Amino acid sequence: MPEDDVMYTDVKFTRLRANGTLSSSADTTYSEVNILNSEQPASANGRKQQAGSDGKSKVTTERAALLLLSVLLVAAVIALGLTVFHNMETKKKLKEVEIQHETLKKSLTDNQSLQTLKEENEALRKKLSEKTTHPPPACRLPDQVTNEPVLECKDSWKRHGGKCYYFSTMKDSWTKSRDECGRKGGELVKIDSREEQIFLEARLREEMEEAEDKFWIGLTDSEEEGRWLWVDRSPLDTSWSFWSPQEPDNWTGNNTAGEDCVRMGEKMGAADLKCWFDMSCDKPHKSICEKAAKPRLGSAV
Repeated sequence: MPEDDVMYTDVKFTRLRANGTLSSSADTTYSEVNILNSEQPASANGRKQQAGSDGKSKVTTERAALLLLSVLLVAAVIALGLTVFHNMETKKKLKEVEIQHETLKKSLTDNQSLQTLKEENEALRKKLSEKTTHPPPACRLPDQVTNEPVLECKDSWKRHGGKCYYFSTMKDSWTKSRDECGRKGGELVKIDSREEQIFLEARLREEMEEAEDKFWIGLTDSEEEGRWLWVDRSPLDTSWSFWSPQEPDNWTGNNTAGEDCVRMGEKMGAADLKCWFDMSCDKPHKSICEKAAKPRLGSAV
């Protein structure tokens, strides 16, 4: 038992004598009396209640801190997710901008190449025009005599060198176009020099209205596949052939008989003058006729 719970007290007992009188001497006996402190349970209960209250307060604070930490963690995760999403969107938009940039760059390069080609063709056309333009006759002294005849082309025929050319706008098959040239006193054109190809290629760019607005020339392999002959039955000189790339291909997509006649022309100009294409002879096209230029009447012969 704890010492704080023990209280000591004196108890005095008086003994009777035999005669019934009280003894004068008193014997004192000590007795241990345990007196409980009535306030102790209350104090203990108070301490227990205080301890319980403190424990509950401590738990509540920890829960609040944990809840706050959880909220902050969720907020951080959401912020991180939004940042990643925005980064992905930014990268996607950047990729689209790069693609647009490359497309624009390629388009600009193509436009520059096309412009360069146009300028080269225009320079070539001007140079050719200067060559084919006849300068005004120089003044001659009375004793000067020339034996060169003056050549001319009548009606709608255009002179170049010693030949006259007619650019027919009537669309017809190769055979009917050849017959029409014959009725005009000529024949479908035969090209036998680079200089003549230069003249015709430049002229057709002015005559053509669209890409497929091409002109028949007098070349065919209708008698024997792959054996190309001019209308005068002379074979094609490969030194003076101007086939477009991948031509002739004798394509049978439009006509099972293949492609046995030749047309020419490129509206935007042809690289290295190569603008010949084999085509089905039944396809309606415009045509180029030619005939020899004749001396002007009264000119020296």
